[in-house]
Amino acid sequence: MALIHPIFKVLVRRPELVVDHLSGYAALAQQEASTLGTEVLRRAIAWGVAGAALMVFLMLAGVAVMLGVMHDEFRWVLVLAPGAALALALVAQEKWSPAADAFEQGARQAELQDKKIAAVLWMQGGNAALAGDEPVRARNDLDRALALPDLSDQMKGEVHIDRARAGVAANDAAGARVDLVAATKLVPRDPLGWLLTATLARRQKDIPGAVAAIREAAKLAPGDPAVAYEGGNIAAASGRMDDARAAWTRAAQLDPRSDAGQAAALALKGGDGADKP
Repeated sequence: MALIHPIFKVLVRRPELVVDHLSGYAALAQQEASTLGTEVLRRAIAWGVAGAALMVFLMLAGVAVMLGVMHDEFRWVLVLAPGAALALALVAQEKWSPAADAFEQGARQAELQDKKIAAVLWMQGGNAALAGDEPVRARNDLDRALALPDLSDQMKGEVHIDRARAGVAANDAAGARVDLVAATKLVPRDPLGWLLTATLARRQKDIPGAVAAIREAAKLAPGDPAVAYEGGNIAAASGRMDDARAAWTRAAQLDPRSDAGQAAALALKGGDGADKP
């Protein structure tokens, strides 16, 4: 008597199970392909931006040298223009420390000529340093921006938000809180300031302050998964687990692929995602 492999028996008796099984693999493959495609596209765009910016840098640097020789004079803009293109190329490739170097050099040149763009360049240098996990350097750059008289109140508020992020990274929670108080006064319509205030207050066991701040953030950005996720963290910290699970569920549904969405999904499973920044 011939032996029949179990898979053929299932195919004959329960074909719908095989179809469901194959459909599951197809959906998984499609999801993986989509994720891979997004990553490849992101990298391709980054390389394209970096390549274009590098070409602009080389052209402008050549022009700068030529004009400097022709006129026997060197102006700050001849350095700043190609330098900005180089910084953009480095940012596109996530070369944060060299990008911070380029922004800082441009800011110093702009300061020598009393140009208003210096403050913006110091801000960009601070953000590049922060992205490169150099919080002390970031705060120094941001301090240089705040010291200049050319920032509007809105820009000062954004600098204080970035400075607070650097303070947390540098384990200076007290300094970060001072920055966030200033930020929420200067830019009260920016939800990030309130979100960071809520997170910091929760970590410092100031639950009433965290609740008040996350309510403001939710008013300004009701569809932000990071706001919903932090709302769940605060609810959990105050013992309201039903509210916490509801907020985490909302965060995971708003954007499942975001950091906040993934952390919320982990928190719902009982993992350690309930205290990520």
